Amino acid sequence: MSATDLPPALQPSHRARALGRIVLVVALLYFLGPVYWLVVSSTKSNGELFTTSGLIPAGNLAANYSALLSWTQGNLWRWVANSVLYSSVAGAVGTLLSVAAGYGLAKFRIPGKGAVQLGILVGLLMPISLLTVPLYLLFHGIGLVNTPWAVIIPSCVSPFGVFLGRIYVESSVPDEILEAARLDGAGELRIFGTLVLRLLAPAMVTIFLFIFVATWNNFLLPLMMITSPELKPVTLGLYGMMSYFDPQYGAVLQGALLGVLPLIALFLGLQRYWQAGLTSGSIK
Repeated sequence: MSATDLPPALQPSHRARALGRIVLVVALLYFLGPVYWLVVSSTKSNGELFTTSGLIPAGNLAANYSALLSWTQGNLWRWVANSVLYSSVAGAVGTLLSVAAGYGLAKFRIPGKGAVQLGILVGLLMPISLLTVPLYLLFHGIGLVNTPWAVIIPSCVSPFGVFLGRIYVESSVPDEILEAARLDGAGELRIFGTLVLRLLAPAMVTIFLFIFVATWNNFLLPLMMITSPELKPVTLGLYGMMSYFDPQYGAVLQGALLGVLPLIALFLGLQRYWQAGLTSGSIK
């Protein structure tokens, strides 16, 4: 129901509408301002970056792209592809594991269920950086350091995803439907694969995005696990460019812009689904 469909007594005043528009414009500038600055800065040289207005683009776009490819030795798009691969696999596997664990916690009587839920809450509060060194020692012991699995496998485990999965299951999967399916002779795996996953599709998109973004932005784990330039994600590769002597900041910012384009495309492409997932989970 829109504001114009409300009775006159319930409609917001002109002052409230004007204030709401001002707040929305300020929020829009707050979120889009850094993106615009990044686009403008990617067209400037080092001198132009510090001496010209941050709102007006310059003509150094092609030179920055050439410097970016030269410094990365042609690995820029390989790093972007690595980030897409690591984040996509971790997001897909992590989402399935999170939903399965959330379904089990929400709908089954499991011994020690309270302790498991407490452990998940502790995992939510624990900084990921505390686990990086033990994970490195573990993966070094089994010979997986400097392989894609060293980044993908830890990223598949998401206590926050399990927490969201349990909430979504409790709000979106009625017990009556599960009991009816069991009376019809369906097994638990069939119920989960053909019924529960369909009911949780919008929620799964939301969990996938959380895990995808967390894996994409994870810097410390790839820094510890990956040493080969061909296996680096884009965040780690561009960090190497920043630590280089006399870096071209415009080229670095252009690399950051190109590296974040897949994330923007993913959010825009799945916008309708993750908005529905947030609503179904009552996380507003």
